[in-house]
Amino acid sequence: MTSSLLSLVGMPGAGKTTIGRRLARELGVPFHDSDHEIERRIGGSIREFFALRGEAAFRDLEHAVITDLAREATGVLATGGGTVLREANRQALRGAGTVVYLHATPQSLHERLRHDRSRPLLQVEDPLQRLHELFSQRDGFYRASAHLVLDTGHGHIGRSVHELHRVLGRQAAPPLPPPPHQRPRGPRGPRLR
Repeated sequence: MTSSLLSLVGMPGAGKTTIGRRLARELGVPFHDSDHEIERRIGGSIREFFALRGEAAFRDLEHAVITDLAREATGVLATGGGTVLREANRQALRGAGTVVYLHATPQSLHERLRHDRSRPLLQVEDPLQRLHELFSQRDGFYRASAHLVLDTGHGHIGRSVHELHRVLGRQAAPPLPPPPHQRPRGPRGPRLR
């Protein structure tokens, strides 16, 4: 049985965690972050895990976490930037609910991330060039995974959350219940379990 999950995919720095946390709070549903769950399981940072075990071992662990979350979690899920590289992850996310690609250009991402030292794949001499490479490699996977594409390159979190509310509200069968102030009163109101 699949859960009712709204999964956010996109490049590092596209706003998955920030937008996801705020959207979940506004909707009154649980928020999950696959990178935080990975760090909880390994008892350390992803950056350290990358350094010690390499990207292939990390992607295996990421796959296990995505599989578990897609099967068991409800609410909003922020995924890691490379989650979509595996077909099995893309299928698991699409099978669990709605997938939204938070799109941003490499230039806008570079502006946001130029002082961030926590992202292993961007610890290179030319992070902007690396972002262009990652974008070229991943954009097609994000689009193939997504039911919806939302531009977050403007950097306004409130605007992105509002637009996501608006787009989800237009769907025939929204993946999440409406915000608490719009829910029917009484015990039979829609709930995520």
